[in-house]
Order: sequence, then C-alpha cells, then structure tokens
Amino acid sequence: MALEEKERIIIPDENGEEHLFEVLFTFDVDETEQSYVAVVPAEQKEDEEVEVFAFRYEEKDNDDDLALFQIESDDEWDMVEEVLNTVADSEDLAE
Repeated sequence: MALEEKERIIIPDENGEEHLFEVLFTFDVDETEQSYVAVVPAEQKEDEEVEVFAFRYEEKDNDDDLALFQIESDDEWDMVEEVLNTVADSEDLAE
C-alpha cells in the first residue's frame, strides 16, 4: 500500500511572506460548530522539534480556499490543546 501524500497549504505570515505547511488533521467541534486545522511547517529537519500550529477555519464557497482565523480565547486554546494531546497520545500508542 502506497503512502498517501500529505495535504499542504500555504499560509502567509503577518509580513505577507508565504510559508508551506503540511496538514496533520482537521476536526470539528459539535458544540460550537467550528472547524479547526492542525499544521506543521513542511520544511522541517528530521531532528528538529516539531512545532504544531492550530487555526480555526471556514471553507470558502469558491474553489478549495480556506479562511483561517487565529485562536484567541483561552477557553478555545484549552479545547484545541486537549484534542492535540489526545491525538498525540493515540499516535504514541500506535507506534
């Protein structure tokens, strides 16, 4: 079975520079009807510690575009961190 190519997205920073990220996973929160995406920089060296970024997103009507929003509230961050930790723990068990 061939490994599936990871989905990649380009995210501009506050200076307008574009950076390539690999999508780890997306998830929805039923209570808030919000969608989130967890990404890592695509250009990381194997021995580097991986920094995971998370954003709230909305799909745009045209094409496959996403509107990304920074997570600003502590409650929202706590919920996202809990999901990230759960996924990380389950991946550790699978190895």
